[in-house]
Amino acid sequence: MSEFEKLRRTKRCGELTKNDIGKEVILKGWVYRWRDHGGCVFIDLRDRTGYCQIVFNPDISPEAQSIAHELRAEYVIGIKGKVQERPEGTINPNIPTGEIEVYVDKCEILNTSQTPPFKLDDIIPINEETRLKYRYIDLRRPAMQHIMKMRYKLTKAVRDYFDEVGFYEIETPILCKSTPEGARDYLVPSRVNPGRFYALPQSPQLFKQLLMVAGYDRYFQIARCFRDEDLRADRQPEFTQIDIECSFVNQDELFEIMEGMVKHIYKVIKNIDIKTPFPRLSYKEAMLRYGSDKPDLRFGMEIVELTDVLKDSDFQIFKNTIEKGGVIRGITVKGGAKFSRKEIDDYTKYVYIFKAKGLVSFKITEEGIQSPAVKFLPDEMQKKLIKKAGAEIGDIIFVIADQEKIASVSLGALRLKLGKDLKLIDENRIELMWIVDFPMFERNEEEKRWEAMHHPFTSPNTEDLEFLEKDPGKVRAYAYDLVLNGVEIAGGSIRNHRSDNQKRVFNIIGLTEEEARYKFGFLIEALSYGAPPHGGIAFGLDRLVMELSGIDSIREVVPFPKTQTASDIMCDAPSIVDEKQLEELHIKVIEES
Repeated sequence: MSEFEKLRRTKRCGELTKNDIGKEVILKGWVYRWRDHGGCVFIDLRDRTGYCQIVFNPDISPEAQSIAHELRAEYVIGIKGKVQERPEGTINPNIPTGEIEVYVDKCEILNTSQTPPFKLDDIIPINEETRLKYRYIDLRRPAMQHIMKMRYKLTKAVRDYFDEVGFYEIETPILCKSTPEGARDYLVPSRVNPGRFYALPQSPQLFKQLLMVAGYDRYFQIARCFRDEDLRADRQPEFTQIDIECSFVNQDELFEIMEGMVKHIYKVIKNIDIKTPFPRLSYKEAMLRYGSDKPDLRFGMEIVELTDVLKDSDFQIFKNTIEKGGVIRGITVKGGAKFSRKEIDDYTKYVYIFKAKGLVSFKITEEGIQSPAVKFLPDEMQKKLIKKAGAEIGDIIFVIADQEKIASVSLGALRLKLGKDLKLIDENRIELMWIVDFPMFERNEEEKRWEAMHHPFTSPNTEDLEFLEKDPGKVRAYAYDLVLNGVEIAGGSIRNHRSDNQKRVFNIIGLTEEEARYKFGFLIEALSYGAPPHGGIAFGLDRLVMELSGIDSIREVVPFPKTQTASDIMCDAPSIVDEKQLEELHIKVIEES
Protein backbone atom coordinates (compact mmCIF):
# COMPACT_ATOMS: atom_id res chain seq x y z
CA MET A 1 0.00 0.00 0.00
CA SER A 2 1.45 3.36 -1.07
CA GLU A 3 1.83 6.45 1.13
CA PHE A 4 -1.32 8.17 -0.13
CA GLU A 5 -3.40 4.98 0.03
CA LYS A 6 -2.61 4.89 3.76
CA LEU A 7 -3.41 8.57 4.32
CA ARG A 8 -6.97 9.53 5.25
CA ARG A 9 -8.69 12.33 3.31
CA THR A 10 -9.11 15.41 5.47
CA LYS A 11 -11.73 16.92 3.16
CA ARG A 12 -13.70 16.06 0.06
CA CYS A 13 -13.17 18.18 -3.03
CA GLY A 14 -16.53 19.98 -3.10
CA GLU A 15 -16.51 20.74 0.64
CA LEU A 16 -13.66 23.27 0.73
CA THR A 17 -14.61 26.89 1.55
CA LYS A 18 -12.94 30.17 2.56
CA ASN A 19 -12.96 28.84 6.13
CA ASP A 20 -10.24 26.36 5.08
CA ILE A 21 -7.80 29.04 3.89
CA GLY A 22 -4.38 28.43 5.43
CA LYS A 23 -5.13 24.79 6.28
CA GLU A 24 -3.16 21.81 4.98
CA VAL A 25 -5.50 19.27 3.36
CA ILE A 26 -5.31 15.80 1.84
CA LEU A 27 -7.60 15.30 -1.14
CA LYS A 28 -8.23 12.29 -3.37
CA GLY A 29 -10.22 12.14 -6.58
CA TRP A 30 -10.30 12.12 -10.38
CA VAL A 31 -8.63 14.54 -12.76
CA TYR A 32 -11.56 16.40 -14.29
CA ARG A 33 -9.87 19.19 -16.31
CA TRP A 34 -6.17 19.90 -16.97
CA ARG A 35 -4.64 23.26 -17.93
CA ASP A 36 -0.96 24.21 -18.38
CA HIS A 37 -0.42 27.96 -18.08
CA GLY A 38 3.29 27.83 -18.82
CA GLY A 39 4.89 26.88 -15.56
CA CYS A 40 1.95 26.31 -13.25
CA VAL A 41 -0.41 23.43 -14.00
CA PHE A 42 -4.05 23.87 -12.95
CA ILE A 43 -6.24 20.81 -12.44
CA ASP A 44 -9.87 20.50 -11.40
CA LEU A 45 -9.92 17.58 -8.97
CA ARG A 46 -13.33 15.90 -8.70
CA ASP A 47 -15.11 13.53 -6.38
CA ARG A 48 -18.76 12.90 -5.57
CA THR A 49 -19.14 16.21 -3.74
CA GLY A 50 -17.94 18.38 -6.64
CA TYR A 51 -14.57 19.71 -7.68
CA CYS A 52 -11.93 22.23 -6.66
CA GLN A 53 -8.96 23.78 -8.39
CA ILE A 54 -5.52 22.50 -7.42
CA VAL A 55 -2.33 24.24 -8.50
CA PHE A 56 1.04 22.64 -9.25
CA ASN A 57 3.63 25.39 -8.85
CA PRO A 58 7.30 24.49 -9.52
CA ASP A 59 8.38 27.02 -6.88
CA ILE A 60 6.47 25.10 -4.20
CA SER A 61 7.14 21.51 -5.32
CA PRO A 62 9.08 20.70 -8.49
CA GLU A 63 8.44 16.98 -7.84
CA ALA A 64 4.66 17.43 -7.74
CA GLN A 65 4.77 19.71 -10.79
CA SER A 66 6.68 17.04 -12.68
CA ILE A 67 3.99 14.47 -11.85
CA ALA A 68 1.31 16.93 -13.00
CA HIS A 69 2.64 16.69 -16.57
CA GLU A 70 1.94 12.94 -16.52
CA LEU A 71 -1.72 13.36 -15.54
CA ARG A 72 -4.59 12.77 -17.96
CA ALA A 73 -8.38 12.88 -17.75
CA GLU A 74 -9.83 10.50 -15.14
CA TYR A 75 -6.52 9.59 -13.56
CA VAL A 76 -7.03 8.92 -9.84
CA ILE A 77 -4.67 10.94 -7.66
CA GLY A 78 -4.01 11.91 -4.05
CA ILE A 79 -2.56 15.30 -3.11
CA LYS A 80 -1.41 17.12 -0.02
CA GLY A 81 -1.40 20.90 -0.10
CA LYS A 82 -2.38 24.22 1.44
CA VAL A 83 -5.68 26.01 0.80
CA GLN A 84 -5.18 29.57 -0.53
CA GLU A 85 -7.54 32.36 -1.49
CA ARG A 86 -7.81 32.82 -5.22
CA PRO A 87 -6.22 36.00 -6.59
CA GLU A 88 -8.58 38.87 -7.39
CA GLY A 89 -10.17 38.45 -10.81
CA THR A 90 -9.91 34.63 -10.81
CA ILE A 91 -12.82 33.86 -8.47
CA ASN A 92 -15.49 31.56 -9.96
CA PRO A 93 -18.85 32.42 -8.36
CA ASN A 94 -20.61 29.54 -10.18
CA ILE A 95 -19.14 26.77 -8.01
CA PRO A 96 -19.06 26.38 -4.19
CA THR A 97 -15.23 26.12 -4.18
CA GLY A 98 -14.76 29.08 -6.52
CA GLU A 99 -13.09 31.34 -3.94
CA ILE A 100 -10.22 29.01 -3.09
CA GLU A 101 -7.53 26.81 -4.65
CA VAL A 102 -5.09 24.29 -3.24
CA TYR A 103 -1.33 24.62 -3.84
CA VAL A 104 0.04 21.10 -4.09
CA ASP A 105 3.04 20.03 -2.03
CA LYS A 106 2.86 16.28 -2.70
CA CYS A 107 1.04 14.23 -5.35
CA GLU A 108 0.71 10.55 -6.10
CA ILE A 109 -0.97 8.79 -9.02
CA LEU A 110 -3.21 6.15 -7.40
CA ASN A 111 -4.36 4.78 -10.74
CA THR A 112 -4.22 5.62 -14.42
CA SER A 113 -7.17 5.60 -16.84
CA GLN A 114 -7.71 4.85 -20.48
CA THR A 115 -9.04 7.78 -22.48
CA PRO A 116 -12.78 7.75 -21.62
CA PRO A 117 -15.17 7.00 -24.53
CA PHE A 118 -16.78 10.43 -24.01
CA LYS A 119 -16.11 13.67 -22.19
CA LEU A 120 -17.71 14.03 -18.80
CA ASP A 121 -18.88 17.59 -19.44
CA ASP A 122 -22.67 17.79 -19.30
CA ILE A 123 -22.66 20.28 -22.18
CA ILE A 124 -21.72 17.72 -24.84
CA PRO A 125 -24.53 15.36 -25.95
CA ILE A 126 -23.60 11.67 -25.76
CA ASN A 127 -25.10 8.73 -27.60
CA GLU A 128 -27.31 6.83 -25.14
CA GLU A 129 -26.07 3.39 -26.18
CA THR A 130 -22.48 4.46 -25.45
CA ARG A 131 -23.53 5.91 -22.11
CA LEU A 132 -25.26 2.67 -21.12
CA LYS A 133 -22.32 0.51 -22.24
CA TYR A 134 -19.98 2.59 -20.06
CA ARG A 135 -22.50 3.39 -17.35
CA TYR A 136 -19.85 3.37 -14.61
CA ILE A 137 -18.22 6.32 -16.41
CA ASP A 138 -21.53 8.00 -17.26
CA LEU A 139 -22.43 7.96 -13.57
CA ARG A 140 -19.37 10.12 -12.86
CA ARG A 141 -20.91 13.02 -14.78
CA PRO A 142 -22.12 15.89 -12.54
CA ALA A 143 -25.68 15.71 -13.92
CA MET A 144 -25.95 11.98 -13.14
CA GLN A 145 -24.45 12.44 -9.69
CA HIS A 146 -27.01 15.17 -9.01
CA ILE A 147 -29.84 12.77 -9.97
CA MET A 148 -28.46 9.94 -7.82
CA LYS A 149 -28.10 12.33 -4.89
CA MET A 150 -31.71 13.45 -5.36
CA ARG A 151 -32.84 9.81 -5.52
CA TYR A 152 -31.09 9.09 -2.22
CA LYS A 153 -32.50 12.20 -0.54
CA LEU A 154 -36.02 11.34 -1.74
CA THR A 155 -35.72 7.81 -0.36
CA LYS A 156 -34.42 9.13 2.95
CA ALA A 157 -37.23 11.73 3.11
CA VAL A 158 -39.77 8.94 2.61
CA ARG A 159 -38.25 6.84 5.39
CA ASP A 160 -38.05 9.82 7.75
CA TYR A 161 -41.69 10.75 7.10
CA PHE A 162 -43.08 7.26 7.62
CA ASP A 163 -41.04 6.78 10.77
CA GLU A 164 -42.52 10.04 12.09
CA VAL A 165 -46.12 8.89 11.44
CA GLY A 166 -45.74 5.43 12.95
CA PHE A 167 -45.00 3.07 10.07
CA TYR A 168 -42.71 0.03 10.10
CA GLU A 169 -40.54 -0.78 7.08
CA ILE A 170 -40.85 -4.54 6.52
CA GLU A 171 -39.25 -6.57 3.74
CA THR A 172 -41.25 -9.09 1.72
CA PRO A 173 -39.99 -12.06 -0.36
CA ILE A 174 -38.35 -11.70 -3.76
CA LEU A 175 -38.86 -15.39 -4.60
CA CYS A 176 -42.60 -15.96 -4.46
CA LYS A 177 -45.55 -17.63 -6.18
CA SER A 178 -46.59 -16.69 -9.71
CA THR A 179 -49.93 -14.86 -9.58
CA PRO A 180 -51.68 -12.96 -12.38
CA GLU A 181 -51.32 -9.20 -11.81
CA GLY A 182 -51.61 -7.81 -15.33
CA ALA A 183 -48.12 -8.38 -16.75
CA ARG A 184 -45.92 -11.41 -17.37
CA ASP A 185 -43.93 -12.69 -14.42
CA TYR A 186 -40.19 -13.20 -14.47
CA LEU A 187 -39.83 -16.86 -13.54
CA VAL A 188 -37.02 -18.46 -11.55
CA PRO A 189 -36.64 -22.25 -11.83
CA SER A 190 -36.22 -24.21 -8.61
CA ARG A 191 -33.26 -26.60 -8.57
CA VAL A 192 -34.48 -28.55 -5.54
CA ASN A 193 -38.08 -28.76 -6.80
CA PRO A 194 -37.73 -29.91 -10.44
CA GLY A 195 -40.33 -28.48 -12.82
CA ARG A 196 -41.44 -25.81 -10.35
CA PHE A 197 -40.84 -22.09 -10.50
CA TYR A 198 -40.69 -19.04 -8.31
CA ALA A 199 -41.80 -15.68 -9.69
CA LEU A 200 -40.14 -12.35 -9.04
CA PRO A 201 -42.75 -10.04 -7.50
CA GLN A 202 -44.61 -7.57 -9.72
CA SER A 203 -45.42 -5.88 -6.41
CA PRO A 204 -45.58 -6.97 -2.74
CA GLN A 205 -49.41 -6.82 -2.98
CA LEU A 206 -50.37 -10.12 -1.35
CA PHE A 207 -47.66 -9.99 1.30
CA LYS A 208 -48.54 -6.48 2.43
CA GLN A 209 -52.17 -7.56 2.81
CA LEU A 210 -50.98 -10.52 4.87
CA LEU A 211 -49.03 -8.10 7.06
CA MET A 212 -52.33 -6.32 7.77
CA VAL A 213 -53.87 -9.65 8.76
CA ALA A 214 -50.80 -10.16 10.99
CA GLY A 215 -51.54 -6.95 12.84
CA TYR A 216 -48.82 -4.61 11.50
CA ASP A 217 -51.29 -1.84 10.83
CA ARG A 218 -48.87 0.65 9.21
CA TYR A 219 -46.40 -0.88 6.75
CA PHE A 220 -44.18 0.58 4.06
CA GLN A 221 -41.28 -0.68 1.98
CA ILE A 222 -38.91 0.67 -0.65
CA ALA A 223 -39.58 -2.39 -2.76
CA ARG A 224 -37.90 -3.81 -5.85
CA CYS A 225 -40.47 -5.05 -8.37
CA PHE A 226 -40.26 -6.90 -11.69
CA ARG A 227 -42.52 -7.01 -14.75
CA ASP A 228 -41.83 -8.73 -18.04
CA GLU A 229 -43.58 -6.21 -20.30
CA ASP A 230 -42.85 -4.05 -23.32
CA LEU A 231 -40.70 -1.10 -22.34
CA ARG A 232 -41.03 2.65 -22.99
CA ALA A 233 -39.57 5.93 -21.73
CA ASP A 234 -41.16 5.61 -18.27
CA ARG A 235 -40.97 1.84 -17.80
CA GLN A 236 -38.24 -0.66 -16.83
CA PRO A 237 -38.37 -4.45 -16.29
CA GLU A 238 -37.15 -3.93 -12.72
CA PHE A 239 -38.24 -0.86 -10.85
CA THR A 240 -38.61 0.56 -7.36
CA GLN A 241 -41.84 1.49 -5.66
CA ILE A 242 -42.76 3.04 -2.35
CA ASP A 243 -45.18 0.41 -1.14
CA ILE A 244 -47.69 1.30 1.61
CA GLU A 245 -50.54 -0.44 3.43
CA CYS A 246 -52.65 0.62 6.42
CA SER A 247 -55.35 -1.03 8.53
CA PHE A 248 -58.49 0.63 9.91
CA VAL A 249 -58.38 3.52 7.43
CA ASN A 250 -60.89 4.78 4.94
CA GLN A 251 -60.02 6.46 1.65
CA ASP A 252 -59.99 9.97 3.15
CA GLU A 253 -57.59 9.00 5.95
CA LEU A 254 -55.23 7.28 3.53
CA PHE A 255 -55.22 10.32 1.23
CA GLU A 256 -54.34 12.56 4.17
CA ILE A 257 -51.30 10.43 5.04
CA MET A 258 -50.12 10.26 1.42
CA GLU A 259 -50.57 13.99 0.86
CA GLY A 260 -48.42 14.54 3.94
CA MET A 261 -45.70 12.37 2.39
CA VAL A 262 -45.77 14.25 -0.93
CA LYS A 263 -45.74 17.58 0.90
CA HIS A 264 -42.72 16.44 2.95
CA ILE A 265 -40.84 15.25 -0.16
CA TYR A 266 -41.33 18.56 -2.00
CA LYS A 267 -40.22 20.54 1.04
CA VAL A 268 -37.07 18.45 1.55
CA ILE A 269 -36.07 18.07 -2.11
CA LYS A 270 -37.23 21.34 -3.69
CA ASN A 271 -38.00 23.57 -0.69
CA ILE A 272 -41.50 24.05 -2.10
CA ASP A 273 -44.64 24.17 0.04
CA ILE A 274 -47.33 22.07 -1.61
CA LYS A 275 -50.93 23.01 -0.87
CA THR A 276 -53.10 20.23 0.55
CA PRO A 277 -55.59 18.64 0.32
CA PHE A 278 -55.24 17.73 -3.35
CA PRO A 279 -58.35 18.13 -5.55
CA ARG A 280 -60.26 15.00 -6.58
CA LEU A 281 -61.90 14.07 -9.86
CA SER A 282 -63.91 10.97 -10.67
CA TYR A 283 -62.66 8.69 -13.43
CA LYS A 284 -65.83 9.37 -15.40
CA GLU A 285 -65.41 13.15 -15.23
CA ALA A 286 -61.68 12.95 -16.01
CA MET A 287 -62.38 10.98 -19.18
CA LEU A 288 -65.17 13.38 -20.18
CA ARG A 289 -63.22 16.62 -19.59
CA TYR A 290 -59.66 15.53 -20.43
CA GLY A 291 -59.90 12.21 -22.29
CA SER A 292 -57.44 10.69 -19.83
CA ASP A 293 -57.37 9.16 -16.35
CA LYS A 294 -54.09 11.02 -15.78
CA PRO A 295 -54.93 14.54 -16.95
CA ASP A 296 -52.35 17.30 -17.21
CA LEU A 297 -53.99 20.27 -15.49
CA ARG A 298 -51.24 22.79 -16.28
CA PHE A 299 -53.30 24.09 -19.20
CA GLY A 300 -56.98 24.30 -20.09
CA MET A 301 -58.50 23.25 -23.43
CA GLU A 302 -61.01 20.87 -21.88
CA ILE A 303 -63.09 18.50 -23.98
CA VAL A 304 -66.68 19.64 -24.56
CA GLU A 305 -69.69 17.35 -25.00
CA LEU A 306 -71.35 18.39 -28.30
CA THR A 307 -73.70 15.46 -28.86
CA ASP A 308 -76.75 17.42 -27.72
CA VAL A 309 -75.89 20.32 -30.08
CA LEU A 310 -75.00 18.35 -33.23
CA LYS A 311 -77.12 15.19 -32.96
CA ASP A 312 -79.77 16.48 -35.40
CA SER A 313 -77.24 17.66 -38.00
CA ASP A 314 -77.55 16.40 -41.59
CA PHE A 315 -73.79 15.85 -41.69
CA GLN A 316 -73.53 12.13 -42.48
CA ILE A 317 -70.58 11.39 -40.14
CA PHE A 318 -72.49 12.86 -37.20
CA LYS A 319 -75.75 11.12 -38.14
CA ASN A 320 -74.11 7.68 -38.51
CA THR A 321 -72.31 8.05 -35.18
CA ILE A 322 -75.50 8.92 -33.29
CA GLU A 323 -77.38 6.02 -34.92
CA LYS A 324 -74.66 3.63 -33.66
CA GLY A 325 -74.87 4.97 -30.10
CA GLY A 326 -71.72 7.07 -30.32
CA VAL A 327 -70.95 10.60 -29.13
CA ILE A 328 -69.77 13.90 -30.62
CA ARG A 329 -67.11 15.77 -28.66
CA GLY A 330 -64.66 18.55 -29.34
CA ILE A 331 -61.97 20.92 -28.08
CA THR A 332 -61.50 24.61 -28.83
CA VAL A 333 -58.04 25.88 -29.67
CA LYS A 334 -57.60 29.58 -28.96
CA GLY A 335 -56.08 31.33 -32.00
CA GLY A 336 -56.28 28.06 -33.94
CA ALA A 337 -58.02 29.62 -36.96
CA LYS A 338 -54.53 30.41 -38.24
CA PHE A 339 -53.73 26.68 -38.66
CA SER A 340 -52.83 25.79 -42.24
CA ARG A 341 -54.49 23.00 -44.18
CA LYS A 342 -51.34 20.90 -43.70
CA GLU A 343 -51.35 21.43 -39.91
CA ILE A 344 -54.99 20.36 -39.72
CA ASP A 345 -54.23 17.31 -41.88
CA ASP A 346 -51.31 16.40 -39.57
CA TYR A 347 -53.58 16.59 -36.50
CA THR A 348 -56.13 14.46 -38.36
CA LYS A 349 -53.48 11.81 -39.04
CA TYR A 350 -52.48 11.96 -35.39
CA VAL A 351 -55.94 11.02 -34.07
CA TYR A 352 -55.98 8.03 -36.45
CA ILE A 353 -53.32 6.49 -34.17
CA PHE A 354 -55.99 6.31 -31.45
CA LYS A 355 -58.55 4.67 -33.79
CA ALA A 356 -60.57 7.85 -34.45
CA LYS A 357 -62.12 7.73 -37.91
CA GLY A 358 -61.53 11.42 -38.59
CA LEU A 359 -61.28 14.97 -37.31
CA VAL A 360 -63.77 17.70 -38.29
CA SER A 361 -62.57 21.30 -37.96
CA PHE A 362 -64.58 24.51 -37.62
CA LYS A 363 -62.65 27.78 -38.00
CA ILE A 364 -64.39 30.76 -36.38
CA THR A 365 -63.78 33.86 -38.54
CA GLU A 366 -65.23 37.36 -38.97
CA GLU A 367 -67.30 36.00 -41.87
CA GLY A 368 -68.61 33.05 -39.84
CA ILE A 369 -67.66 29.36 -39.57
CA GLN A 370 -65.31 27.90 -42.17
CA SER A 371 -65.64 24.13 -42.51
CA PRO A 372 -66.58 21.51 -45.13
CA ALA A 373 -69.33 20.45 -42.69
CA VAL A 374 -70.84 23.91 -42.08
CA LYS A 375 -73.38 23.64 -44.92
CA PHE A 376 -75.02 20.78 -43.03
CA LEU A 377 -75.48 22.90 -39.88
CA PRO A 378 -78.40 25.36 -39.71
CA ASP A 379 -77.57 28.90 -38.50
CA GLU A 380 -79.08 28.29 -35.07
CA MET A 381 -77.04 25.09 -34.67
CA GLN A 382 -73.87 26.97 -35.61
CA LYS A 383 -74.55 29.57 -32.90
CA LYS A 384 -75.15 26.83 -30.32
CA LEU A 385 -71.94 25.07 -31.37
CA ILE A 386 -69.87 28.26 -30.91
CA LYS A 387 -71.48 28.97 -27.54
CA LYS A 388 -71.17 25.41 -26.17
CA ALA A 389 -67.55 25.15 -27.33
CA GLY A 390 -66.67 28.52 -25.78
CA ALA A 391 -65.19 29.64 -29.09
CA GLU A 392 -64.48 33.16 -30.32
CA ILE A 393 -63.37 34.74 -33.59
CA GLY A 394 -59.86 33.44 -34.37
CA ASP A 395 -60.39 30.05 -32.72
CA ILE A 396 -60.80 26.59 -34.20
CA ILE A 397 -63.03 23.80 -32.90
CA PHE A 398 -61.80 20.24 -33.49
CA VAL A 399 -64.60 17.66 -33.36
CA ILE A 400 -64.54 13.85 -33.25
CA ALA A 401 -67.65 11.72 -33.70
CA ASP A 402 -67.12 8.12 -32.63
CA GLN A 403 -67.79 5.56 -29.93
CA GLU A 404 -67.38 7.13 -26.49
CA LYS A 405 -64.07 5.53 -25.53
CA ILE A 406 -62.42 6.31 -28.87
CA ALA A 407 -63.72 9.90 -28.89
CA SER A 408 -62.44 10.49 -25.35
CA VAL A 409 -59.01 8.91 -25.75
CA SER A 410 -58.28 10.43 -29.17
CA LEU A 411 -59.34 13.93 -28.09
CA GLY A 412 -57.33 13.53 -24.88
CA ALA A 413 -54.23 12.65 -26.90
CA LEU A 414 -54.88 15.54 -29.32
CA ARG A 415 -55.29 17.93 -26.37
CA LEU A 416 -51.88 16.95 -25.00
CA LYS A 417 -50.21 17.25 -28.41
CA LEU A 418 -51.72 20.70 -28.95
CA GLY A 419 -50.64 21.74 -25.45
CA LYS A 420 -47.04 20.79 -26.27
CA ASP A 421 -47.04 22.11 -29.86
CA LEU A 422 -48.49 25.48 -28.82
CA LYS A 423 -46.28 25.66 -25.69
CA LEU A 424 -49.31 26.05 -23.41
CA ILE A 425 -47.82 23.95 -20.59
CA ASP A 426 -46.31 25.93 -17.73
CA GLU A 427 -43.33 23.78 -16.74
CA ASN A 428 -43.06 25.58 -13.39
CA ARG A 429 -46.56 24.62 -12.23
CA ILE A 430 -47.16 21.65 -9.96
CA GLU A 431 -50.62 20.14 -10.38
CA LEU A 432 -51.52 17.18 -8.21
CA MET A 433 -54.90 15.46 -8.34
CA TRP A 434 -56.57 12.30 -7.08
CA ILE A 435 -58.56 10.32 -9.65
CA VAL A 436 -61.22 8.32 -7.81
CA ASP A 437 -64.23 6.06 -8.45
CA PHE A 438 -62.60 3.92 -11.13
CA PRO A 439 -64.78 1.20 -12.66
CA MET A 440 -64.32 -2.03 -10.77
CA PHE A 441 -64.34 -4.12 -13.97
CA GLU A 442 -63.72 -3.66 -17.67
CA ARG A 443 -64.97 -5.89 -20.44
CA ASN A 444 -62.53 -8.02 -22.44
CA GLU A 445 -64.50 -8.26 -25.68
CA GLU A 446 -62.11 -10.72 -27.30
CA GLU A 447 -62.48 -13.25 -24.49
CA LYS A 448 -66.07 -12.22 -23.65
CA ARG A 449 -65.39 -11.84 -19.95
CA TRP A 450 -64.93 -9.26 -17.21
CA GLU A 451 -61.51 -8.29 -15.91
CA ALA A 452 -60.52 -6.30 -12.81
CA MET A 453 -59.52 -2.80 -13.94
CA HIS A 454 -56.92 -2.43 -11.16
CA HIS A 455 -56.51 -5.86 -9.57
CA PRO A 456 -58.92 -8.40 -8.09
CA PHE A 457 -58.11 -7.52 -4.46
CA THR A 458 -59.77 -4.09 -4.77
CA SER A 459 -62.99 -3.57 -2.83
CA PRO A 460 -66.16 -2.67 -4.73
CA ASN A 461 -67.91 0.52 -3.62
CA THR A 462 -70.45 -0.58 -1.02
CA GLU A 463 -73.12 1.56 -2.74
CA ASP A 464 -72.76 -0.61 -5.86
CA LEU A 465 -72.70 -4.09 -4.30
CA GLU A 466 -76.22 -4.76 -5.60
CA PHE A 467 -74.83 -4.68 -9.18
CA LEU A 468 -71.88 -6.95 -8.50
CA GLU A 469 -73.31 -10.05 -10.17
CA LYS A 470 -76.17 -8.63 -12.27
CA ASP A 471 -74.38 -5.69 -13.91
CA PRO A 472 -70.62 -5.61 -13.15
CA GLY A 473 -70.05 -2.71 -15.55
CA LYS A 474 -71.92 -0.38 -13.16
CA VAL A 475 -69.76 -1.18 -10.14
CA ARG A 476 -67.30 1.47 -8.98
CA ALA A 477 -64.21 0.49 -7.04
CA TYR A 478 -62.56 2.05 -4.02
CA ALA A 479 -59.56 2.56 -6.32
CA TYR A 480 -57.55 5.72 -6.81
CA ASP A 481 -54.55 7.14 -8.63
CA LEU A 482 -52.45 10.17 -7.78
CA VAL A 483 -51.55 12.22 -10.85
CA LEU A 484 -48.74 14.79 -11.04
CA ASN A 485 -48.62 17.01 -14.15
CA GLY A 486 -50.19 14.36 -16.35
CA VAL A 487 -48.15 11.45 -14.96
CA GLU A 488 -49.57 8.74 -12.71
CA ILE A 489 -47.15 8.63 -9.78
CA ALA A 490 -49.17 6.37 -7.48
CA GLY A 491 -52.08 3.98 -7.50
CA GLY A 492 -53.93 1.93 -4.93
CA SER A 493 -57.21 0.88 -3.42
CA ILE A 494 -59.15 -0.13 -0.35
CA ARG A 495 -59.00 -3.94 -0.32
CA ASN A 496 -61.45 -6.77 0.12
CA HIS A 497 -60.90 -7.73 3.75
CA ARG A 498 -63.75 -10.26 3.84
CA SER A 499 -63.22 -13.59 2.13
CA ASP A 500 -66.86 -13.82 0.94
CA ASN A 501 -66.59 -10.55 -1.04
CA GLN A 502 -63.18 -11.58 -2.38
CA LYS A 503 -64.68 -14.85 -3.65
CA ARG A 504 -67.48 -12.93 -5.38
CA VAL A 505 -64.92 -10.81 -7.26
CA PHE A 506 -62.93 -13.90 -8.28
CA ASN A 507 -66.15 -15.46 -9.58
CA ILE A 508 -66.99 -12.41 -11.74
CA ILE A 509 -63.56 -12.39 -13.41
CA GLY A 510 -64.00 -16.06 -14.28
CA LEU A 511 -61.91 -17.80 -11.64
CA THR A 512 -63.44 -21.04 -10.46
CA GLU A 513 -63.22 -21.81 -6.75
CA GLU A 514 -60.53 -24.38 -7.54
CA GLU A 515 -58.49 -21.87 -9.61
CA ALA A 516 -58.85 -19.19 -6.94
CA ARG A 517 -57.68 -21.65 -4.27
CA TYR A 518 -54.69 -22.70 -6.38
CA LYS A 519 -53.58 -19.13 -7.17
CA PHE A 520 -54.61 -17.24 -4.05
CA GLY A 521 -55.52 -19.89 -1.50
CA PHE A 522 -53.17 -18.56 1.19
CA LEU A 523 -54.75 -15.07 0.90
CA ILE A 524 -58.34 -16.36 0.95
CA GLU A 525 -57.58 -18.45 4.02
CA ALA A 526 -55.79 -15.53 5.73
CA LEU A 527 -58.83 -13.28 5.21
CA SER A 528 -60.90 -15.78 7.19
CA TYR A 529 -58.75 -15.23 10.30
CA GLY A 530 -59.99 -11.82 11.38
CA ALA A 531 -58.54 -9.64 8.62
CA PRO A 532 -59.01 -5.94 9.45
CA PRO A 533 -60.36 -3.42 6.93
CA HIS A 534 -57.29 -2.16 5.07
CA GLY A 535 -56.09 -0.30 2.02
CA GLY A 536 -52.90 0.88 0.44
CA ILE A 537 -51.08 2.53 -2.39
CA ALA A 538 -47.78 2.31 -4.24
CA PHE A 539 -45.73 5.23 -5.59
CA GLY A 540 -43.34 4.76 -8.49
CA LEU A 541 -40.10 5.99 -6.94
CA ASP A 542 -38.37 6.19 -10.34
CA ARG A 543 -41.22 8.28 -11.76
CA LEU A 544 -41.13 10.59 -8.75
CA VAL A 545 -37.43 11.22 -9.32
CA MET A 546 -38.17 11.84 -13.02
CA GLU A 547 -40.78 14.46 -12.20
CA LEU A 548 -38.73 16.18 -9.50
CA SER A 549 -35.68 16.41 -11.78
CA GLY A 550 -37.63 17.40 -14.91
CA ILE A 551 -36.40 14.39 -16.91
CA ASP A 552 -38.57 12.46 -19.39
CA SER A 553 -36.74 9.11 -19.49
CA ILE A 554 -36.70 6.61 -16.65
CA ARG A 555 -33.29 5.35 -17.78
CA GLU A 556 -31.81 8.66 -16.61
CA VAL A 557 -32.84 8.09 -12.99
CA VAL A 558 -32.00 4.38 -12.63
CA PRO A 559 -28.33 3.69 -11.78
CA PHE A 560 -27.98 0.65 -14.07
CA PRO A 561 -30.98 0.57 -16.44
CA LYS A 562 -31.98 -1.80 -19.20
CA THR A 563 -32.49 -0.80 -22.84
CA GLN A 564 -35.86 -0.92 -24.59
CA THR A 565 -35.15 -4.57 -25.43
CA ALA A 566 -34.69 -5.30 -21.68
CA SER A 567 -30.95 -5.78 -22.20
CA ASP A 568 -28.03 -4.62 -20.10
CA ILE A 569 -25.37 -3.79 -22.70
CA MET A 570 -22.82 -3.00 -20.01
CA CYS A 571 -22.66 -6.52 -18.54
CA ASP A 572 -24.19 -8.28 -21.58
CA ALA A 573 -27.35 -9.57 -19.93
CA PRO A 574 -29.39 -11.64 -20.57
CA SER A 575 -26.75 -14.15 -21.61
CA ILE A 576 -26.36 -17.80 -22.50
CA VAL A 577 -25.66 -20.00 -19.47
CA ASP A 578 -23.65 -23.17 -19.11
CA GLU A 579 -25.32 -26.46 -20.10
CA LYS A 580 -24.51 -27.85 -16.65
CA GLN A 581 -26.52 -25.05 -14.99
CA LEU A 582 -29.48 -25.87 -17.23
CA GLU A 583 -29.22 -29.57 -16.39
CA GLU A 584 -29.21 -28.80 -12.65
CA LEU A 585 -32.40 -26.77 -13.16
CA HIS A 586 -33.99 -29.49 -15.34
CA ILE A 587 -34.32 -27.03 -18.23
CA LYS A 588 -33.76 -27.67 -21.92
CA VAL A 589 -33.46 -24.75 -24.37
CA ILE A 590 -35.29 -25.36 -27.65
CA GLU A 591 -33.79 -23.39 -30.54
CA GLU A 592 -36.27 -21.45 -32.68
CA SER A 593 -36.64 -22.90 -36.15
